[in-house]
Formats: sequence, C-alpha cells, structure tokens
Amino acid sequence: MTTGTRFVSSRDGTRIAYEVLGEGPTLLIVNGAMGFRAMSFAKQAAAAFARHFTVIDYDRRGRGESGDAPSYSPNREVEDLDALIRAVGEPCYVFAQSSGAALALKAAAAGVPFKALVAYEPPYMVAGATPEQAEYGARVTALIAEGKRDAAVKLFMVTVGVPAFFVMLMRLMPFWKDARAAAHTLPYDAAIMDGFALPTDELRSIRIPVVAVAGEKTVPVLTRAAEAVAATVPGAQLRIAPNMSHAIKPAILAPLARSWLAL
Repeated sequence: MTTGTRFVSSRDGTRIAYEVLGEGPTLLIVNGAMGFRAMSFAKQAAAAFARHFTVIDYDRRGRGESGDAPSYSPNREVEDLDALIRAVGEPCYVFAQSSGAALALKAAAAGVPFKALVAYEPPYMVAGATPEQAEYGARVTALIAEGKRDAAVKLFMVTVGVPAFFVMLMRLMPFWKDARAAAHTLPYDAAIMDGFALPTDELRSIRIPVVAVAGEKTVPVLTRAAEAVAATVPGAQLRIAPNMSHAIKPAILAPLARSWLAL
C-alpha cells in the first residue's frame, strides 16, 4: 500500500505532511537533523522499512511539505507526533534515529501513545559535552539568523564528528542542496538536544518498551549514549546493529527492528 501526501493539523495549527506505505505492523519513522521524506537516504529507509511494516513517513515541522510556526519549542514537535499517532487511530511502533531518537524519547516521556520505540543512537554526551558542543546551539542559531545556511550545515557536520575534508566533498553532492534547504531547522534539533546532556529524569519516566540501539562500527561516544538510555529507561533493552555506524543500512536494520520488537 502506498498513499500520496496527507496532512494532519498539530495542536498549534501547523500542518504536518505524511504518507503511508507498505504492509504489516504500523511503524512511524522519525528522522534526525535536516532529514525529510524527499531526501535520498530518507526515501531508502522508508522503502526498506515498508517491506516489513506499514510505514508512517512524515516531514518534521519546517521541512519538506510540512508547515512551520513563527516560534519553536520541542514541545510543538512532541505535539506533532501525538497528532500523527491520533491520525493513525491507534498507538503504533516508532523507529527514530539520532536527534530524532532524542525527540521520540521526549515524546514517550510526555505520554504520546507509542506501542514501543526503537531509538537508534540518540547523540547524548554521557561524559559531558565538549566546549564546542556546549556552544553549538547558540552558534548555529546565530548563523541561521544571519542567513548563513552553508556555514550552519558545515558547523553541524563538524560538531557531529565529520572530518573537514569530507565536509568539503559533501558540498559537491546532491545531499548538500537538500541539507541547505532544511538548515533553518538545525536550531530546532539543537533545542531538542539541550546541550547534549542525558535527560535522566525524562528517561526514567518512560513507561513504554524501548530498544536502544548502537551500530557495531559507530564511535564510542554514541555506544555509551545507547548504553545509558538502556540503563536509564525502565525495562529498556540494548541492541547492537551489526556492520553499522551512525549512517544506518536500512535493508539490514528494518528486519532487525521487527525482530527486536518481537513481531
């Protein structure tokens, strides 16, 4: 099953775009920073998961075909997820990655009715943020306010550990144009991450099944983050995705997610 774009109104009236594809248990995908449905990697992920699930694929506010509001709060994105779940008509499973996983964990703590959540590498700095990471939110917000989208995307890439040489190469790829289009939402993800600190109290309040995942080949700091989530959320499980880094391999990960959810 594949549908065209649908829209649901969030609590503040912002229209959120989504589509439904595939067959099986219903799974909502939450992308990380700058990700939206039309991007190549997001399309590949949705298609791979649709072979195992009925996928709810949506554009986070400010991206793709979704609307936005004059001001931002992470709570508005929590409300977006709640609106999507209610549009589906019943609680569903969720797969979320990177800062999208941090958003989904925040939503779970707020009581958004998920059946269960697979959280792939939420980028919490368990041992403490570096000075650069601590300053990231203010710096990227200032760059966007000045209209410096390319500089904001570059700052994001360097902050998350992409070598400067590879950032230069990425500017020649189609990805960069898409990332630049969504660059104004980088401060949104910075607000969600809130200095990259582990939100211990929020995580302890979650009452749904959570599977915290790290890639086998990812950097140690992200493995520690997944371990911390698994240790903090009551009853959570830790899983390691074979042959994967922060950049997921959807064709491998999708069936693994279904098995981790015992479906």
